[in-house]
Amino acid sequence: MIETMKIGDERRYKRTITTEDIRLFGQVTEDMNPAHFDAAYAAKTPFKKPIVHGMLVGALFSRIFGLEYPGEGTIYCGQTLKFRKPVYPDTELEVRVRLIDLNIERNRVTFLTEVYDHAGDCVLTGEATLMPPRATS
Repeated sequence: MIETMKIGDERRYKRTITTEDIRLFGQVTEDMNPAHFDAAYAAKTPFKKPIVHGMLVGALFSRIFGLEYPGEGTIYCGQTLKFRKPVYPDTELEVRVRLIDLNIERNRVTFLTEVYDHAGDCVLTGEATLMPPRATS
């Protein structure tokens, strides 16, 4: 609940996106771009091999916000994303969020959202604005 949150609060977890995850995401979104699925096609791109959908990486914050912090009842209001490096299938990622703004009157919180690869490089950064649940009276 927003009343218990404080600037600087952090959460993180590790996740590896598999080729099966990519296949399912492609089916759900109907984004079957060969850059994600076709090794011969991807070899001709600057990435040299298939890459994970950027929006799949960006969706990884949802686990924290919807289930852990702020948790159940949280509403996602907005998200900015900057894709800094490609993510390849089967790369271990660390998903991190840190509370950077708290507005109790408006019932809004803003988080710095980042994803790092196994080498410690930031592959995605942005900010999320959320409406967390309030304490019931």
